[in-house]
Amino acid sequence: MALNTLDAVIQAAKTAASGVVAVAAAHDTAVIEAVTAAKKAGIVTPILVGHAAVIEKMLADVGENPADYRIVPAESDVDCAKAAVRLVTDGRANFLMKGILGTADLMRAVLDKEANLRTDNLLSHVMLFETPGYHKMLLMSDGGMNTFPDLEKKVQILDNAAGVLHKLGYERIHAACVCGAETVNPKIQSTVDAFELTQMTEKWAKYNMDVIGPVSVDLALSREACAHKHFDAPGAGDADLLLVTNYEMGNAIYKTALCLTGCRAAGLIIGARVPVILVSRSDSADSKLASIALGAVIAGA
Repeated sequence: MALNTLDAVIQAAKTAASGVVAVAAAHDTAVIEAVTAAKKAGIVTPILVGHAAVIEKMLADVGENPADYRIVPAESDVDCAKAAVRLVTDGRANFLMKGILGTADLMRAVLDKEANLRTDNLLSHVMLFETPGYHKMLLMSDGGMNTFPDLEKKVQILDNAAGVLHKLGYERIHAACVCGAETVNPKIQSTVDAFELTQMTEKWAKYNMDVIGPVSVDLALSREACAHKHFDAPGAGDADLLLVTNYEMGNAIYKTALCLTGCRAAGLIIGARVPVILVSRSDSADSKLASIALGAVIAGA
């Protein structure tokens, strides 16, 4: 059965109770609050890498006993990243979480050949979110890693995103390549790319996925808009997955939904052998918990 709500993802992570996350540079209050909440919820077992004395104090400050947590001392951001990645490489953790360090430092450690976490896949960001204005959970990619992807990268981004939904048990996926309009314009490369993606039917067959595009956001998400504009395509107005043209569009869609609707969300970087959780200080406690749960479920899958 598909995990098609964030509550279902969180419950699945609790049921599995097998996720071990290595947290790189865990010496940050927001990060400590997120991982301790996930531990108490039965979602994950954290291994905290970073400034040991600071981490111990932060655990005590949130009412936790530091002795109940495994803490791996590391000082610099580079050392924290390498130590966290090494825990995964050695089989002591099965996914990663970014703490208070630069994303580039962590991903550099992930992609180090000696870490054995590299794949042939492009790294990309996926965001699952639920908003009162839409009738189901929606996945969007890539609003966090690849800034202005070309067609080749878009193929990989769409494949990564579909793979996440497949691991969540989706047996049919409706994907939409969103652009400014639904007409192919040779002068607007994003519309050309979107059309090319719809033609790769054999590639998407493994996910039982329909891909439409180019489409405007309303035609991807609103059946009423489709009826009004006389637009008909498989999954139109009922998208499970939005492929955005670039980082700016993805970031704007998510932040608008967050600010105007108070949406729930969960996000990961995928494409390596293990998922990587990036938790923002501005994320709600619920979104942080959901992100960790999503990482645990995808790592387990």
